[in-house]
This record gives sequence, structure tokens and C-alpha cells, in this order.
Amino acid sequence: MIRSMTGFAAAGEQFPFGRLGWEVRSVNHRYLEYSLRLPEEFRVLEPKVRDILSGFVQRGKIDATLRFHPMGGAGGALALNRDVATRLLELHEDLATMAGTSQEVDVAQLLRWPGVVTESLADPAPMHEAALALLSKAGESLVAVRGREGEKMAAMVKERLDGVEQLTRDVRSWLPDIRTALRDRMRERVAELGQTLDPERLDQEVAVLAQKMDVDEELDRLDAHVAETRRTLTLSKPVGRRLDFLMQEFNRESNTLSSKSVDQRTTQAAVELKVLIEQMREQVQNVE
Repeated sequence: MIRSMTGFAAAGEQFPFGRLGWEVRSVNHRYLEYSLRLPEEFRVLEPKVRDILSGFVQRGKIDATLRFHPMGGAGGALALNRDVATRLLELHEDLATMAGTSQEVDVAQLLRWPGVVTESLADPAPMHEAALALLSKAGESLVAVRGREGEKMAAMVKERLDGVEQLTRDVRSWLPDIRTALRDRMRERVAELGQTLDPERLDQEVAVLAQKMDVDEELDRLDAHVAETRRTLTLSKPVGRRLDFLMQEFNRESNTLSSKSVDQRTTQAAVELKVLIEQMREQVQNVE
């Protein structure tokens, strides 16, 4: 089953320390590329975030955003640095004595002094573990979304493959009539010139032209490409690059069929083939 490279998933949950929420978006890209936006408290998790995401996706541009809303009172505890505060009070008293004035201590100003109030940070381990576990849930959801989109893409590609098969059958059915018409046209041209041509020589010339316009090999290869594409669509591993290569091969055969055409029907069939192949190629470019 193929998967699309386009998808979106979100996962959020409330924890004792606050609320965590992931948003993960993916779009098509030639390789696997990450764009991560994490709060400062979670920046150390970037390598682990990449490892987790790479377990769910193998190709595409991934945008992952983590939002953190801490719970009130769940942060670190505040404490008074008594040594610093005592020293500041002593300095205030010494300065007042030197100036010969008496002034009350402005406690609010003292609290603003660096180091007077300290904060003991909460243990980040539970937050980090919760964030990574929640990311795994978002990753599973993203894979499911990409899988559902891939099913729709596979159905569209299979429908076009049916069209390619029908066109190759039609061209094969026309070939005997085309060869007969080619022989008749050559006879008519010889007759218009008023010349007589040995029947054996005529058969040789017709054979040479028939060989030049022979497309049996191209039709066989088109059938082979259809079969391989159908098989590839059933594989569980990422097959986007393989399908893209097959589309190039399809296009090569349709171009050869067009260049060899000596009949309006086969020319039109080659055009319709190119339309179907282009429609498949547009879908395949978004396959993982």
C-alpha cells in the first residue's frame, strides 16, 4: 500500500505540569527534511524528535511544532537567598551611616536585585518523556492520514493503468489493418507513377516499411510497465522513486509509439497515452 507525502496530525494532552500539544505537517519533498519548533525547555529533545519521526516517515518535508502551557504553580519553587539579602541590608545600613541620614529599606527594590530570589527548576524528565510519548501518538496519526490519502492516489493510478491497457489492446487490434493499408497505399502510388513493380520487390519494400513502423515491442513494454506498476502499488515499503522511474519509462514508450505511427488512430492513441501518463505522474510525485 502506498502512502502520500501530504498529511497533518495533532495530539494534545493535559499533564500535572501543564498542557502539551504537537502539530505535525508533511508535504512532498525529494528527501526527508525536518523543520522543528520547540519551546526552550524542550530544545534538548531535537535529536530524539528526529529519531521518532524517522520511524514513521521515510520521505517528505516534516514540520513539527510543540506547544507547552505550564500549569500555574507547577514551576520551580522560589526561595530567598538569605546571605545576599543580609549583605544588602548591611550595605544599606553602612551607606546610611556614612551619609548621616536615616532611610527605611525599600524591600521591593531589594527583591529586584540579582540573586536575592532564586528559583529551583522542576525536574524536566517527566515533561520530556511525556512530550516524546505524545509525539509517537501524533506520528501514528500522521501515518494513518498519509495512508488514507495514498489509497485514493492508488485508486486513481490504477484507473489510468486500465486506460493504458485498453489503448495497447486497441493498437494491437489495429496493426493488421494498418499493415494491409500500408501495402495498398504503396501499390496505388506505384500505379500512379505508371510503373510496374515486381510483386516480390513490392513485398520487400512493404516489409521494410512495416518493420520501421512495427510497435509490437513498445506495446509489450507498456504491458510490462503496467504489470510492474500494479505490483509496486502493493508493496509496503516506500516506492515513490520507483514509481517515478516507471512513469519515465511509460513516457519513453509512448514517444516511440508516436514517432513510429503511420496511422491517425495510433497517433491519437499515443496522445491519449501521454495524457494518462502525465495524470499518473502528477499523483506519483506525491507518493512517499
